[in-house]
Amino acid sequence: MKRIRVGIIGANPDRGWAAQAHIPALKSLSDDFEITALSTSRRESADAAGKLFGVPLAFDNHQELVNSSAVDVVAVTVKVPHHLELATAALVAGKAVYCEWPLGNGLKEAEILAALAKKEGVLAVAGLQARSAPAVAYVHDLIQQGHVGEVLSTTLIGSGMGWGPTVERYNAYLNDKKNGATMLSIALGHAAEALCHCLGEVRELSATMTMRRKSFTIAGTGERKPMAADDQVCVTGLLEGGAAFSIHYRGGISRGTNMLWEINGTEGDLQLTAAGGQAQIFELTVRGGKGAQSSLEVLPVPEQYRWAPPQGPGTNVAQAYARFARDYREGTHLCPTFDDAVTRHRMLDAIETAATTGQRQTLAAAR
Repeated sequence: MKRIRVGIIGANPDRGWAAQAHIPALKSLSDDFEITALSTSRRESADAAGKLFGVPLAFDNHQELVNSSAVDVVAVTVKVPHHLELATAALVAGKAVYCEWPLGNGLKEAEILAALAKKEGVLAVAGLQARSAPAVAYVHDLIQQGHVGEVLSTTLIGSGMGWGPTVERYNAYLNDKKNGATMLSIALGHAAEALCHCLGEVRELSATMTMRRKSFTIAGTGERKPMAADDQVCVTGLLEGGAAFSIHYRGGISRGTNMLWEINGTEGDLQLTAAGGQAQIFELTVRGGKGAQSSLEVLPVPEQYRWAPPQGPGTNVAQAYARFARDYREGTHLCPTFDDAVTRHRMLDAIETAATTGQRQTLAAAR
């Protein structure tokens, strides 16, 4: 079968999510994909990246990439404030798109992109790859099979890993809410995607958000800057099926629990844990117990849920691309689309509104 040709916008040779996750993921799926083009904002870095990653076409502007006849799919892997412009260019050029999460800098931008993808009639997916994690896909099926009976409640506690006392200079933009790449949108957003994929969407919620750290330090320099993003987010409410849920995300890293997600039902319980609170990146361990069992035991994830070779932080990006290949060729709906991303953005928007107004928010019927 003809390989799907991918052009990557934002393939920095020195660092970044493209180099860390997208390029290794695509190369591990060489039967399905080939990277035919990349672009950065400077000629020098484009040439360096092309040489480093062995990609034939290297552009110093995105327009040449999206218009290239050698590209079927455009991967947008740059910072969030540029997603709208770059994903728009790819869609208008008639290309399928894989855009990193958050899809837009806020709900409005996400809605604009989803409407454009629908108008252009092309496949457009968002990088909510926690849904593709083997453990999450497994738990989704366990719930469907009645492993816990009727779901009564779910509780999720996570550490943002970022939004703590120190940050690398190139990630300092995360600590300014106006850039749309906050602990709410990234850490909680990815975890909420996993939760809602397994248990259903949110029906109503209340929320509290606050900024407890007033400043942070640039790593290695001692330079202090003011914090401008909330580092505590607490959400409670009900899912569509009536189950109670609570989510609490804390900035930084905890010496205690960095990821704990429990699902409690009439017949049993499930628990997912990880070393870090970014559910889309860290390997999740599944434990379960039901019936006469008085404690939880590890439930190894069956091999059928591993669609791509394990590869550290980029494992679930590879999982997502493996599903993307099916969606692209067969018209399935295995990856979260731009419409699905809008659903997640609406939930995050409701959390912000609830926290700002102190009023419980009701969400419209979800996807």
